[in-house]
Amino acid sequence: MSALIFSGGALALTGTIISNLFFTVDAGERAILFDRAFGGIREKIYGEGMHFYIPMFQKPITFTIRLQPKTIASQTGTKDLQTVDIALRILYRPVENQLPNIYLKLGLNYDERILPSVGKETLKSVIAQYDADQILQSRERISQEIRQQMILSAQEFNILLDDVSFIHLGFMKDYAYAIEQKQVAQQNVEKQRYIVQRDEEDKLAQIIRSEGEAEAAQLINQAVKKFGGAQIEIKRLEAAKQIAETLSKSQNITFVPSGSEGKGQNLLLNMRV
Repeated sequence: MSALIFSGGALALTGTIISNLFFTVDAGERAILFDRAFGGIREKIYGEGMHFYIPMFQKPITFTIRLQPKTIASQTGTKDLQTVDIALRILYRPVENQLPNIYLKLGLNYDERILPSVGKETLKSVIAQYDADQILQSRERISQEIRQQMILSAQEFNILLDDVSFIHLGFMKDYAYAIEQKQVAQQNVEKQRYIVQRDEEDKLAQIIRSEGEAEAAQLINQAVKKFGGAQIEIKRLEAAKQIAETLSKSQNITFVPSGSEGKGQNLLLNMRV
């Protein structure tokens, strides 16, 4: 019985020792080994899975190689001495084959040591080239310029930036109020310009109508002089005939009276016999 207990204990101890001789690298991670026997970091990079190591002499160091988000906020000055608050969101990851160098130069917290300073320096240098109005009007172009500069700067430290974008852009309260008032003034100017343009178009339309009426009256006078009243009477009768034909097609109208002076004949329309 004691032999069985001893054997079971030995197997458990052996299993524990063996399990401690391996380390696991999860998905989205990579590892390097610090080796005391060889005096430093080994160049080999370990991928996903289980890997052998000697616990007393070696220590696994794990990096995340997945994209990670980070927010960088800064307050800096424009070319016209306005203060602007900016916040950037970046997505970053380390250069996988440079993990040993990253650890030796920067450590595991490489992102905290490098990205805030790179972001703030880039914002300071780019924003200082533009007036506040230019930043508002050309936000997308300036964002691209900041993005390109940050990508190049981060690459010097073996860090890849997959995305850099503004998540906040604001000015001090006094300047923000001045911008709002300027926008209101511009809207009022546009409104007044529209009103003036509409009035001018109405005046032009009235002139055209007046000229048309005057020309029509002149043509009528010329017709009366040339043909007498007979031509005008013919036109009037033709118009009356057209109106009567239109009314006769309506099911709701059966009686059309003569003129207001009692001249002419009354008409009965759509009467069934």
